[in-house]
Amino acid sequence: MSASPLPKLLPRHLAILLMMTVATMFAANHVSARLAFDNGTGLLLAVLTRSGVACLILVALVIVQKKRLWLPAGSWPWQLAVGLLIAIQSVSLYSAVARLPVVIALLLVNTFPIQLALLSWALGGPRPTLRSCLIMGTILIGLLVVLDIPSWIASADGMGPGWIAGIGFGLMAAFVFACALWVTEHRLAGVGSTLRSLLTMQTVFIVMIIGGIAGVVPGGMSLPDNSTGWLGLTLLGLLYGSAFSTLFIFVPRLDMARNAPVMNIEPVASLVLGYFVLGQMLSPGQLVGGAVVVGGIVVLSLSKGR
Repeated sequence: MSASPLPKLLPRHLAILLMMTVATMFAANHVSARLAFDNGTGLLLAVLTRSGVACLILVALVIVQKKRLWLPAGSWPWQLAVGLLIAIQSVSLYSAVARLPVVIALLLVNTFPIQLALLSWALGGPRPTLRSCLIMGTILIGLLVVLDIPSWIASADGMGPGWIAGIGFGLMAAFVFACALWVTEHRLAGVGSTLRSLLTMQTVFIVMIIGGIAGVVPGGMSLPDNSTGWLGLTLLGLLYGSAFSTLFIFVPRLDMARNAPVMNIEPVASLVLGYFVLGQMLSPGQLVGGAVVVGGIVVLSLSKGR
């Protein structure tokens, strides 16, 4: 029986345009989330909405593609672990978005390649090269500039009560996501991507319901206070679902090994959208630091690709 032909790759300019569009939609999802939180929407309700839309899309894909709902022996505990990790990552990410300017929250979360490299090394993987260490060090320096540490030290109260917690949640989201990626690569490589994603989103959905019933997060299931909050909640679900499904469907044709760094435009898009929609603005120094972080992540991604 002959193997199935590989999907035809899109022309590179179209692939890059599509990936930039998807990254912008993900950024708009985070801006919409902040809009929803600022108008009374509960944290768990936001994650529940996002994961619910993703589940519906994945169920449709499973039906259309006639996928087998079967996991290899011994992979169930690891699949459950990934679902729980992504649930924690989702709550941590939105917790950071609720407390920090959206672009800063995303820059913190985008440190996951550094944390993944260190985690892989700690668990017996290859040691990061000197070049990778220098790049990661540059990213961290840029991140310190973005976080405006001197201003925070000079006036902690002026930065807002949620600043430290927001930084902690952003770094936690990056670490948990790195853990989920490690488990996926080393323990779930034999599980199809559609099934793995469906089970992960289902786990997140169920965990949010349980968390809401148990009252784990005070006001976590609160409904929006006004029409602006409902608009934010609706948009975050639709934008995430649309971006997720577009990327999921087209990923075999996007030559990700070559083009994946394009997705790092997401913090840039969030900066622009955050300014126009939320009025969030960074200082010139923070903009320079953000450029250093994004540039370093792109270089690190290209290095791994090679």
